[in-house]
Amino acid sequence: MQKHPLIEQLIEAHLDFLEQEFSHTATLQNEFLNFYQWFRKQSLQALWSFEQLNALLQKQILATPASHSLIEQITEHLRFALIHPINESTAIAEVIPVSTVDKIAQYVAGKSDHRQRLIKTVVNSPAFSAMISQLIQHAIQDYLNNSVMAKRVPGVSQFMKMGKSVLESVTDSNLEQTIGHYLQKNILKLSQMSEHVLNQHFDNDKLYHFQANLWHKIKDLPLSRLKNYIEVADLSDTVGLGHEIWDHMRQTEYLKQQLHDGIYTWYTRHQAHSFDVLLRDLNIDEALIQDELQQLLTPIIQKMVSSEYLRTRARVYLEKFYYAESTQQILKTHA
Repeated sequence: MQKHPLIEQLIEAHLDFLEQEFSHTATLQNEFLNFYQWFRKQSLQALWSFEQLNALLQKQILATPASHSLIEQITEHLRFALIHPINESTAIAEVIPVSTVDKIAQYVAGKSDHRQRLIKTVVNSPAFSAMISQLIQHAIQDYLNNSVMAKRVPGVSQFMKMGKSVLESVTDSNLEQTIGHYLQKNILKLSQMSEHVLNQHFDNDKLYHFQANLWHKIKDLPLSRLKNYIEVADLSDTVGLGHEIWDHMRQTEYLKQQLHDGIYTWYTRHQAHSFDVLLRDLNIDEALIQDELQQLLTPIIQKMVSSEYLRTRARVYLEKFYYAESTQQILKTHA
């Protein structure tokens, strides 16, 4: 492309003008706010369709695996939070409001129907039945072998052993088998008794006070106590396991459908809303734009101007404009 002296002068003058204008903070602030005033009045459906949003989120959330670097950063942030020195001087009550704890306690205690269904499910499970049976058997055997009375009263130990042998001779089996057989026949009754006892022990009032007492025991403990229950050295493994679960879930048709339907429901509800309303739902309003986001972006644009990035990129388009046939025709006409 042959350079034209007049066009080159116009391009340089144009670039000088842009550089001077955008070097002023007031210009950047004004343009930023004007853009926001335009953007906030646009409706969601006027700019983006459901298909565009769904494709973007499906790709970025589900189709894109978490990088090794991201997983390492998550691990490092968790480790840093757990070992931070301020945990030693900060009590649990300082970061968790007591009013919220009380609301949670009332909420949990008030869910009696849910709690009773959970207890019923647990006590009727084979694992619970086996555990109760083993506990009873061990308790009886331990009592016969280590009874306080048998140890302290002369002759009682021998008497209990004799009673045990008589029972075994009558039933033609050892005591453990006899007790096990009895428990197996009566496990339904034991489960019902367990359910009744648990429901009595965990009624609304008792459960609420249990939670309240637990809170009073732990509220003054330092946050550093968390290290007693979380292995800091194992964070790489635990975060890795969490990532494995997510990495599998993100590839399932189940999660793809959930995300699709969730986006569709949200989009249908908000498609006619302006971005002003949508941003306000995210706690972003004009004050935030003006006071914070604008201050964050202004230095970036100023850096673009001072480093001549803006001048270099603008020249590309100005050359296209000034050397375009239609523009050169105008210049020839007015020469």
